[in-house]
Amino acid sequence: MDMQAAAERSDEILDSVLQEIRPELRWVHGPTTVGSCDVSRRRVVMTDISAERRGNLLGVVDRFWRKSGYRITVINNDVDFPAIYARTRDGFGVRLRIGGEGQAFFQVDTPCVRKSEVARSASPATASLDPDAEFIPRPNIHSDFWSASGS
Repeated sequence: MDMQAAAERSDEILDSVLQEIRPELRWVHGPTTVGSCDVSRRRVVMTDISAERRGNLLGVVDRFWRKSGYRITVINNDVDFPAIYARTRDGFGVRLRIGGEGQAFFQVDTPCVRKSEVARSASPATASLDPDAEFIPRPNIHSDFWSASGS
């Protein structure tokens, strides 16, 4: 497998977990980084996820990854910045972490593969960014479910 094939596999992993989450989360591509023999693909969630709903999101992802045969390697139950890390059967590292203001970040890190060029992801983002933006902003899309607070 070369870096491009590994990046495409990473996109499949990210697409599958995001398609599992209902109601849908809106997201944009984070940066793709290329190491000496590995690639990292990222998705940044633009849906505002309230503190009360973060556990729901982590639970959905945890169940899906386990059902998919992934081995959960770390669960961080931090109140403000929870995260879950797993490994696929074919050696890809996956993670979901909650950052500042409840922004969710998905990332896949490939195993070491053969060096090659890596194209941009072909997966269409479900949110858009201002073309002049220098950085990805905090979550700014409201969801009646994911953004809800209280019980």
